[in-house]
Amino acid sequence: MPLNDEVETLRKVPLFRGIEPAKLKLLAFTSERTTFEAGQYLMRQGEDASCAYLILEGEAEITREINGQSVFVAALGANNFVGEMAILMDQPRSATVCAKSQVCTLKITKDCFFQLIDDFPRIAIELMRVLAHRLETTTADLIRARSAGQTTAEN
Repeated sequence: MPLNDEVETLRKVPLFRGIEPAKLKLLAFTSERTTFEAGQYLMRQGEDASCAYLILEGEAEITREINGQSVFVAALGANNFVGEMAILMDQPRSATVCAKSQVCTLKITKDCFFQLIDDFPRIAIELMRVLAHRLETTTADLIRARSAGQTTAEN
């Protein structure tokens, strides 16, 4: 994909919308384009985090290993950003991401990611929105699961 096309793709991602095209071009240039085939892992739960991925094309699935069971968390597609939580927390990966189809990504290193946040505080604000939305969704899912569990236990 030509550099200008990658810049246009980055502009569609809410996290990067407020960044000037010259900086997006630099991000696209310094990021590594990586392709994963269906069944390949972008990351595995427990691994060290050195990068995040912006999905350009394809579909992936997030799962977590809980009590020896693989539990579906979310489906991802184009313009989704994944892997940033482990980078921000400086902790191992909290989930596994597996390609469900061929997935083309931009691999953004930890250093590049933090440089972007330093240069563009608006990215930090947008990232907080994304993470708050994920927390809200997770909390709602937990409440539904607990409610369903109580209803089952009462019957």
